[in-house]
Amino acid sequence: MTRLNLALHGPEKAVNFAQGFPDFDTDRRILDAAAQALRDGFNQYATTWGAPQLRQAVARKYSKAWGRDVDADAEVTISCGATEAMIAAMLAAVDPGDEVVVFEPFYENYGPDCVISGASPRYVALQPPDWSFDPDALRAAFNAKTRAIVVNTPHNPTGKVYSKAELELIAELCLEHDVIAITDEIYEHLVYRGKHVSLATLPGMAERTITISGASKTYSVTGWRVGWLIAPRSLSAGIRKVHDFLTVGAAHPLQVAVAQALEFPASFYVELLGDYQERRDAIVGGLNECGFAASSPDGAYYVMAGISAFGVEDDVAFARRLIEEVAVATVPASSFYHDPALGRGYVRFSFPKKVETIERGLAALRTLRRS
Repeated sequence: MTRLNLALHGPEKAVNFAQGFPDFDTDRRILDAAAQALRDGFNQYATTWGAPQLRQAVARKYSKAWGRDVDADAEVTISCGATEAMIAAMLAAVDPGDEVVVFEPFYENYGPDCVISGASPRYVALQPPDWSFDPDALRAAFNAKTRAIVVNTPHNPTGKVYSKAELELIAELCLEHDVIAITDEIYEHLVYRGKHVSLATLPGMAERTITISGASKTYSVTGWRVGWLIAPRSLSAGIRKVHDFLTVGAAHPLQVAVAQALEFPASFYVELLGDYQERRDAIVGGLNECGFAASSPDGAYYVMAGISAFGVEDDVAFARRLIEEVAVATVPASSFYHDPALGRGYVRFSFPKKVETIERGLAALRTLRRS
């Protein structure tokens, strides 16, 4: 969708609400840290599972957040973004013939990661408008073949923040069926309502949870591809072997810079959240004025918007229409489901953009014809 929009309208006119990357500047401190790391000679391989500075910074961050010691040497692995972290975790933890429980809609890689690992995904639906799941449907998805469950909170594409009660049910089922939890928590600092809870902090889950996060979203460096996994020693050993064969390691100077970013004061995260809340409120209010059915996400930086008011039944065709008529790129929601029919009534908007960009996109969308 991004490429099509640029091809038809060029960068000056095209508005990109499709991809989740910022169009505003990265914090100067992290850029200066990267430049200094380059000058200081961090230009050769780091330890394959991560530069010590970054592993230690990650361990400090989560030790404080979780209220227990995280071992930088045994539990933390640095990856080329959270995307590589997910496939490394899956290949290390899941065997051919296993099953993996995946909530849908889901970030596009989870299903393919299961398939690449030789496993079969078992899907459990999140139901609009609040994107809750049926506890009985989740229980039914667990069986003797279940090896892992993927939990993404805050959630892409819906903005759902899993409640503690929901996570407690997931933990209960993991313990009952001896299942590993793989959690994608890349949006952990973008929570507008509720509270982010790491599944690894619940009773009995530290020993069976692989927690994934990274620098991309929090520090507005999606192109740096620096992520991390936190897992018990028994799982980390396999993850590190797989990671080594996948990518060898993430860029050394960028790891050093991210280590410094993890030491930013609390005020950085307060300002970050305030800025994103302003963007969220602007796009949700504007989309509803334009005729979309959009509810405010509790976290992350995406809006799943209903398109029924426009008299269409095909999200892909509608997304193409948005590009052709008003130069606005979105993502058809069918791409987030194993059965595309389940997403036909929605498109996803991404809002890590300048407020001016959001306003320009909304102005274009107001010219759309409704049915």
